[in-house]
Amino acid sequence: MNIFVTGATGKVGSRFVPRILQRGHNVKVLVRDAAKADWLHQQGAELIEGDLLQPEDYGDALQGTAAVIHLAAQFRGVDENTAKISNLDGSISLARAALQAEVPKFVFASTNNVYGSGNRSRPNREDDELRPAFAYPQTKAAAETALLQLHREQGLGLRIVRLPFVYGDQDPHIQEFLPYMRNWNPAKRMHMAHHADVAQALMLAASTPGIDGRIYNVADDAPISAAELAMLHHSEFTPNALQQAYDPWDMVVDTTRIREELNYRPIYPSFYSARDAGAI
Repeated sequence: MNIFVTGATGKVGSRFVPRILQRGHNVKVLVRDAAKADWLHQQGAELIEGDLLQPEDYGDALQGTAAVIHLAAQFRGVDENTAKISNLDGSISLARAALQAEVPKFVFASTNNVYGSGNRSRPNREDDELRPAFAYPQTKAAAETALLQLHREQGLGLRIVRLPFVYGDQDPHIQEFLPYMRNWNPAKRMHMAHHADVAQALMLAASTPGIDGRIYNVADDAPISAAELAMLHHSEFTPNALQQAYDPWDMVVDTTRIREELNYRPIYPSFYSARDAGAI
C-alpha cells in the first residue's frame, strides 16, 4: 500500500512506521523538520516537510495514496489552545486535503480517554456517550465529531481507532506515567496495548474495505491494575492512595467490535505476556 503517515516521530509513529516499512509498504511521512526524521528516511520512508495547517505543503504528496494514518497529536504539557490547534484544526485540515486528493481511507488515531468517567456498569463501548475530562481527549472527541461530519457530508473514508495506554518496544511511557499514578487507588485498572498491537489495529483499519465511519476500541485482553504496574516498576503510592475513589470502568474498554469486524487478536494479550517475550 501507499501510506501517508503523520506523527511519525512520536511515541506511536516512531515504532509504527518502521514496522510497516519492514512489511514492504511505501510510506510518506509528514514531518516538521526533515533533519530530525532522517533515520526514517534511511529505513525507506519518503519525508515530506510541512505543517498540518498548511495543506499546500503536502497536498501533492497525497496523490496516489491508499490510506492516510493520522497519528500526530499534542498530549501532555501543552495548553488548551495548542491542543486544539494540533488535535482538532490540524486533523480537519488534513482530512480536507485527503478528500481533495481522493484518498479512499483516512485512519484517525483517537484515545479511550474520550469516554471519561461515569456511571457505566461495564467496559466502555464505541457508541457510548463521550465525557472527556481534560484538553487532550476533549480535542480528540471534537476532532472525531468533525471528521464524522466530513464522512457523512463529503464521503471521507474515515475509520476511527481509539487507543489505550500504549507501551513496549523500549518506550519509556510507563516510567513517565508512574508519577501521575501515585495518587490513584491501587485497585484502579486500565487497558493497555503493545506497540505491535497498535500497529496491527491501525493496518487493519487502513486495509479493511467497507468500514467507513466505524469506530474501534483497541486494547489487550487483560486490564492491569495500578498496583501491579507500580510493583513491577518499583514505584510507590502516596499515603492516602487507598482512600481515593475511582470508577472501576474508567480506561477499560469493550473490544468486541474490532475482534468481530476486523479479526483483531492481540499479539501480546497482556503486559505479562509482553514482558515474558522480552518485548517491553
